[in-house]
Amino acid sequence: MRSFQDKVAVVTGAASGIGAALVRRLLAEGARVAASDIAELPETGARNFRVDVSDRDAVYAHAADVVAEFGRVDLVVNNAGVALKGTVQQMSDEDLHWVMDTNFWGVVHGTRAFLPHLISTRGSVVNVSSAFGLIAVPTQSAYNAAKFAVRGFTEALRQEMRLAGTGVGVTCVHPGGVRTGIARHGRTSIPDEKPDFARSLDKVAITKPDAAARIILEAARRDRARVLVGPDAHLIDALPRLLGSLYQPLVSRVFRRT
Repeated sequence: MRSFQDKVAVVTGAASGIGAALVRRLLAEGARVAASDIAELPETGARNFRVDVSDRDAVYAHAADVVAEFGRVDLVVNNAGVALKGTVQQMSDEDLHWVMDTNFWGVVHGTRAFLPHLISTRGSVVNVSSAFGLIAVPTQSAYNAAKFAVRGFTEALRQEMRLAGTGVGVTCVHPGGVRTGIARHGRTSIPDEKPDFARSLDKVAITKPDAAARIILEAARRDRARVLVGPDAHLIDALPRLLGSLYQPLVSRVFRRT
C-alpha cells in the first residue's frame, strides 16, 4: 500500500491519543476514515462510530456497517486499549477481564471481523501491542498478558496470510511511552494510587501521538512485521535480546527505586 489516497481506513480507540493522531494523518493523506471509540469522538471529517471493541457482536456489526457505507476496507488499525495498575494478588477478576476484553479480545474481534474484507482488497491490518508486549513489569501482569497475546496473535496471523497467499499486510506495533491519557482513564487496584500511576506514565511518555502515528502508518505502508515506536521501545526491545530472562531482576531493581 504505497498511498492512502482514497483508501478506506478503520481506526479503533480514535477519540484521543494515538488513535486520534492516526485519524488526522490518514485524513490529511486523502483516506476515507471510519473512526470508532466507546467515548465521544471529535468532529474531524471522519465517519464516527460508537463501538465497544470488547463486544464481539458490536464489532462484527461495525464491520458490516463500514463496508455498507464505504464499499470496501483497505486498512484496519486495532488501537483501542486500557490501562490497569495492580499486582496479581491485588487486582480483581473484573479488572483483569476488563483489560483482556479490550486489549486482547478487542484486537481479535477487529481483526476477524474485517479480515474477509481486507483479503478482498489485499489490504492491511495493524494491531497495537506495546513495549510491554516485549518485557514484563511488576504491577502490569494483566496489561502484559494482553499485549504479549496481541503480539503472538498478530505474528501468527502474518505467517498465515503469507502461507495462504492473500497479499494482506500484517503489522504488530510496540509503542513505548506515548503522551496519551490512557493512565488517567485507567484503573488501579488501590484507588488512592491512581494519581501517582498517571504521573508515573506521563513522566516516561516521551513520544508525541503525531510522531507515533507517522511511524505506524509508514510501517503499514511498507508492510513491516514489527515496528517499535519511540527510543524507549528500542531500548526495551534490546533488553531480552541481550539479557534473556536476566532482564527481570534489572527491571525489578528499577521498579523498586521508582
